[in-house]
Amino acid sequence: MNFFKTFKHDTWVKPYIKQYKGLLITALILGLFTSFCAAALMFTSGYTIDKAATHPVNILLIYVPILLTRAFGIGRPVFKYVERLKSHNWVLRVTSDLRTRLYKTLETDASFLAEHHKTGDIMGLLSEDISHLQNLYLRTIFPAVISYLLTIIASIALGIFNPSFGFFVFLLLFIEVFIVPMVSVSIESARRAYQKSVKSDLYVQLTDNVLGVDDWIISGRKNDFKNLASNNIQNLDKSKNKSKSFRRNRDFILQLVFVAMVVCFLIFTNLTMTHNQEQANFVSAVVLAIFPLSDAIIPVSQGFEEWPEYKDSIIRLNTIKPIQNNLPIQKDLNPKDFKSISIDNITFEYDSDSPILIKNFTQNIKKGEKLALLGPSGIGKTTILQLILGDLSPQQGQIRVNDLDISQIQENREKIFSVLNQKPFLFNTTLMNNVRLGNESKSDAEVKKAIERVGLKDLVESLPEKYNTIVGENGSRFSGGEQERIALARILLQDAPVVLLDEPTVGLDPITENDLLETFFTVLKDKTIIWVTHHLQGINHVDHVVFMNSEKIEMEGSPKDLYKNNQHFQELYRMDQGF
Repeated sequence: MNFFKTFKHDTWVKPYIKQYKGLLITALILGLFTSFCAAALMFTSGYTIDKAATHPVNILLIYVPILLTRAFGIGRPVFKYVERLKSHNWVLRVTSDLRTRLYKTLETDASFLAEHHKTGDIMGLLSEDISHLQNLYLRTIFPAVISYLLTIIASIALGIFNPSFGFFVFLLLFIEVFIVPMVSVSIESARRAYQKSVKSDLYVQLTDNVLGVDDWIISGRKNDFKNLASNNIQNLDKSKNKSKSFRRNRDFILQLVFVAMVVCFLIFTNLTMTHNQEQANFVSAVVLAIFPLSDAIIPVSQGFEEWPEYKDSIIRLNTIKPIQNNLPIQKDLNPKDFKSISIDNITFEYDSDSPILIKNFTQNIKKGEKLALLGPSGIGKTTILQLILGDLSPQQGQIRVNDLDISQIQENREKIFSVLNQKPFLFNTTLMNNVRLGNESKSDAEVKKAIERVGLKDLVESLPEKYNTIVGENGSRFSGGEQERIALARILLQDAPVVLLDEPTVGLDPITENDLLETFFTVLKDKTIIWVTHHLQGINHVDHVVFMNSEKIEMEGSPKDLYKNNQHFQELYRMDQGF
């Protein structure tokens, strides 16, 4: 009942069983043929040995069973191989569709992943849950269906010959394929749930701390970092060792039940099949034929035992829902037609307990204007950028690009906006590939030109591999300032009219920061720039400054006017310059 209840409203397993049902049925039939050939091989081998022991007057009397032995001996591995090909082909197609679907589901919510999911949870979804569904088919559904079909077929075949013995064998097989698996689930369910919970915590914990490994090292707490997950790992190992011990004992019991079945077959065949020599030749054949069935029946308990993990994965995946697209009819705004961004009296807060509140914020940013948003950390400067992009929607007010609401240009907003943040991500591929990410249609010459414009030409051409230099994981081959320049080259290729700078120079030394800001505002001089910053270094590059505090806009205007007329701005500027 628990099994069927889990699948009642499932949308991650059932649809693909229906979609690829032909391939699934083929795999199951091939699995049955594999078991049949294995049993038939032992049957014909036993018969041939018995028959040969009676010294037949002519070799032709055992020629047919010899040929059948050879045929079934070849058929068993062939059917097994083809069955593996078909079943794995089926599973790989399904899991490929599942991974694609999971990616698309998460991608629709990409801007809000951090709000809804921890990074470790995403890793768990991608690495654990999809793999669990793959194993659900290969280790539970396929073996269980094949073993049930074999149980029914074998019981009916024996029942035709002797109803009482057929029913008795059915009871023994029922213990093997149903009773013991159910007991396994009931005993291991809580233990498996605990193991999955510990592993999920490890994903979250390790992901979080690996991302912050530099801070552990800088603080001199290397050993603490190494021992961070040791308790969880030890508890996980203890639980897994208990599971291994249980499996050994369970499989031993299953083997004993199977031995009891063999003994019953020996007794039954000796009582019913020894009335003459011809019948006696079948005794060993019948008994040997049941041995291969253990390969198909005993693994069922292992598959059932893992069901709680699969169930949890199915439930978790079914809770992942894409955000409904409530966007209005989309407009395709030509970047050349961009004129202005109007932020009209917007109010936004994440929730009632959030410290971030933007209230009645208004700005009109014209084409080519350079605007700086300043203020203490945590007052919503980056949130304003997210509102301008359309990742967030204000509770009050409106943001328009030209005469269009920002929600009307979301499908092609990359044509209007490009973003450079504090830590641009560089992929572990060549420098050319990383820069070309801004616009894949650009030629090598255009990519090299962009790299030259951001001041990296001499550095790159001094490297052994030049433009084909591998940047390393997350850009580790280059310094922080060089990484920002590479990201800036991407923006030049993207060639959007509006550039959002989200504190791109945080963590850089003053000299590097100043050089980088000079480069930014030089190469982006024809762009509209909205720059979020926390201090006044390079403020002379902008046309308009908006200084925010937790309640309102404290001061705004051109840097020159503010420096002349605003005492507070003068004090901040002197402090920032170290005067």
